[in-house]
Amino acid sequence: MSIEIKISKRRISYKNATKFLLKRVEKVKANKGKELLWILEHPTTFTAGIRSTDNEIIDKRIKVINTNRGGKTTVHNPGQKIIYFVLNLNKRKKDIRKLITAIEKSIIDFLKIYKIFAKSDKKNIGIWVNNKKIAAIGLRVSKWVAFHGCSINLNNNLKVYQKIVPCGLDNQKITSAYKEKGIKIKNMENKLAKIFLRNINNI
Repeated sequence: MSIEIKISKRRISYKNATKFLLKRVEKVKANKGKELLWILEHPTTFTAGIRSTDNEIIDKRIKVINTNRGGKTTVHNPGQKIIYFVLNLNKRKKDIRKLITAIEKSIIDFLKIYKIFAKSDKKNIGIWVNNKKIAAIGLRVSKWVAFHGCSINLNNNLKVYQKIVPCGLDNQKITSAYKEKGIKIKNMENKLAKIFLRNINNI
């Protein structure tokens, strides 16, 4: 199946990215557009998923964008890679668990390149290194078209997490590739896309 790969080098606002994503979802539902894998970064943006609660906001001065993805409150910021999807599960296996497993495996495979050994957790969605969360996953499915995606903390400022209770966790339980290994991972988008494609096409 043909998936369009879109890599944005400049930061894209959350609002513009969501607008683009939702348009593509409608096109894929109508069989008028290609599936999508989009790698980008956002400026610092706090978002609340459908399971979020008000007590997850520690700093009441921040602006939080409500979104239709799964999950709780989180933050996106420079140095964190976002991978958005629009995938038509009508043409694949209609199995959300298999899709999540493919996403988890992709993140684990990618981090392993940099000697960061991560794992998934059946009780807590996301990817973990030394009991700290390095990647978050939030999906929505409409008429078996899956969209939104995941984020991987590479070189981002983790102090912003102190303003919220991220994904319902203690905000000290968030980590990044830089915090774990002291490395700044750059120009890795093509490598990341290749890994995701390989695992998604096995669904």
